[in-house]
Amino acid sequence: MSPDAAPDTAPDTALVLIDIQNDFCPGGALAVPDGDAIVAGVNALQDRFAVRILTQDWHPADHLSFAASHPGAEPFSETLMPYGRQVLWPVHCVQGSRGADFHPGLRTDAELILRKGFRREIDSYSAFFENDRVTPTGLAGYLRERGIATLVLAGLATDFCVRFSALDARKLGFDVTVRLDLCRAIDLDGSLAAAIAEMRAAGVVLEGAAPG
Repeated sequence: MSPDAAPDTAPDTALVLIDIQNDFCPGGALAVPDGDAIVAGVNALQDRFAVRILTQDWHPADHLSFAASHPGAEPFSETLMPYGRQVLWPVHCVQGSRGADFHPGLRTDAELILRKGFRREIDSYSAFFENDRVTPTGLAGYLRERGIATLVLAGLATDFCVRFSALDARKLGFDVTVRLDLCRAIDLDGSLAAAIAEMRAAGVVLEGAAPG
């Protein structure tokens, strides 16, 4: 936070920035169109919050959500995993790689960096649960112990990790706002429109217009 800035949000409100990493930005292995365009706005937003949390995709090189881990499979195809259907992604955000690093322009002076997707056998879109919808990341407990009741989310990608994080936060009883103007989407086969509809139906407050 800038030395001369003071947060203007309530003390029970936290900003959660989802996966603003090199591999999700232009030139990355799983680039979200204009993913880097949110960085300046996200940095400015951070001054409003005393509690700021970053999530970071953090996969082993042989993660089972990678198409390369399934001989003959194409990226963006689907397979059936023990926990349900899984999109098979290009290899991305491998632990310790440049692609897994946060975008170099992103302010990272957050209170907490939560790494997810580090178990080889299961993906983790949500900041709260892995894709089996049962295994917790521990973020909910951290927020509750800090007395946080309201979350503001921004980041990448709107229709996957932001979406699932927002929906899970609502199920867990948090008030949630998603800054659509500070998110960008992959938009696979209408997934952005579906994500917006699902979040709205769950009681997520949507602020700003989704680009495109």
